Amino acid sequence: MADPTAHKQQPFEGKIPDEVREHAKAARQEMHASMEALFPPEFLEHHRKARKEMLLAWRSMIDTVINKMEEGEKKAKSV
Repeated sequence: MADPTAHKQQPFEGKIPDEVREHAKAARQEMHASMEALFPPEFLEHHRKARKEMLLAWRSMIDTVINKMEEGEKKAKSV
């Protein structure tokens, strides 16, 4: 079993300096805080739900394409 305290490799680790990554992280947190201050909570909740629905729609489209690909492979093998 993997050690839960083991260091997880980040995608840009070693490619982008740590200082730059820390500044980007801080900027993202500040942007998030400013959005919360700018918009009412109801808007933010609606935005979160709308984003989730869009992701679910993409998942559905991807699943449909995968199923059609698998059906095509089954037909090709049976011929």
